[in-house]
Amino acid sequence: MRMAVGSRGRRGALAVAAGALPALAFPAPSLWWWAYAALVPWLLLLRTAESGRRAAVEGWLGGVGFLLATHHWLAPSLHVFIVVVTALMGLLWAPWGWLVRRLLADAPTPGRALAAVALVPSAWLVIELVRSWEYLGGPWALLGASQWQVPPALRLASLGGVWLVTVWVVAANTALAVLVAVPRARRAAVAAAVVCALVPAAAWAWTPLPRPSGTVRVAVVQPGVVVGPDARFDTGERLTRALADREVDLVVWGESSVGYDLDDRPDLRERLAALSARVGAPLLVNVDARRSGRPGIFKSSVLVGADGPIGDRYDKMRLVPFGEYVPARSLLGWATAVGRAADEDRRRGDAPVVMAVGGVRVGPLVCFESAFPDMSRALVRDGAELLVAQSATSSFQESWAPPQHASLAALRAAEGWRPVAHATLTGVSAVHGPRGEPVGERLGTDRVGSAVHEVPLASGTSPYVRFGDWTVAAALGSLLLAAAVSAARRARRGPYGEGRPRAREAAATRPAPARR
Repeated sequence: MRMAVGSRGRRGALAVAAGALPALAFPAPSLWWWAYAALVPWLLLLRTAESGRRAAVEGWLGGVGFLLATHHWLAPSLHVFIVVVTALMGLLWAPWGWLVRRLLADAPTPGRALAAVALVPSAWLVIELVRSWEYLGGPWALLGASQWQVPPALRLASLGGVWLVTVWVVAANTALAVLVAVPRARRAAVAAAVVCALVPAAAWAWTPLPRPSGTVRVAVVQPGVVVGPDARFDTGERLTRALADREVDLVVWGESSVGYDLDDRPDLRERLAALSARVGAPLLVNVDARRSGRPGIFKSSVLVGADGPIGDRYDKMRLVPFGEYVPARSLLGWATAVGRAADEDRRRGDAPVVMAVGGVRVGPLVCFESAFPDMSRALVRDGAELLVAQSATSSFQESWAPPQHASLAALRAAEGWRPVAHATLTGVSAVHGPRGEPVGERLGTDRVGSAVHEVPLASGTSPYVRFGDWTVAAALGSLLLAAAVSAARRARRGPYGEGRPRAREAAATRPAPARR
């Protein structure tokens, strides 16, 4: 029985709307509790699709809705191109839609419902893993990241990273959908829901904790929206000068806080050195400039002391697609004509750097890089005791982007058991301790000034740093195992769609053909 075109249109619109619902769980709305039911309308829609192909279409449309809702703040930069990008990326959810229908359509048995609670989150996690590739946009709006202010969720992050939190959230949604729509499997759904509730409770009770190892006083300087590199530098200098009597150990400026290469501008280098001497602490600044002796523009974290730059600079390794480079520019270069895409590609660094600041080892990240769990984990493995993310969101100052970006500091801190200072030129500056807890004063988008934080340090190795992305491996393994079991069952059924013994019995009782 075919679905009417009008009905398909309505279902398509509902799929887009249902896919957009989880966006409310992220900052700025930050309705974290909504994440545990936000996928249910989409799941219920997919299970009632007329066919697997239609479920795939509605999965794709829901994916488009999810990406548009969580990345809507990019519209001023990408204009109509954002529709093209989300339409292509939304295809990742097509197999997920098919799988949801395959497991939950009609009246699934309790066993199939329980399989759905494991496999639907696993398939969602594979989608997040694929779209987290830096050349596809990176790990923005991972569903687990919506739980950045929930202590039990942060404890889960220390076990399996943001990936484990994502699996937990999607499993809770799947169990709730089964409870609502599948009376035959309600006992199984209740059991799954109880397990979902017990997992964070068990993590809270038994997960090891980082060991306190002292404190460090970190000042973040936030000039706000200031036009022009000279004015930015002057504002940062003025705000830093006011920290002279605050007894800080490190002063952090935001991304692109210095618009000239310090080798070409000895006057700026000397001003920064004088500032360091005045406040009695080194300055971690961020240079966004064409470098002397090398082609192209780099974004670099540079530590400056009273005698000038200290140690190696860190060059940003992962760039923002379209914002800092245009992928396949020969094909997509037209995006610069319809939006605020980069006119010139930035250059990439090739290795992380850990800097010595007094007795503390600091691992810098630049803006977008704080979204990547593997980058912060690598810095912790290299001995970083404090992670610093230098950021600027001047293009998206009034959108949901700044608070969502700042929230990632809590996840990175909890994953690695190392505090994270998220310092912005413009946006939201925040510091989180080694368990992901907020530390000190948060500077919002409406603030211009500085804040000094007594940042707790910690030692020890978190399970996530030690064992890595085991959650991803488990998800992939469960999907491959399910595919193998399904293939084996299909093979046993044989060409008649039934078990082979039954097929042989039917063939034996078939009347013989009449003889001529």
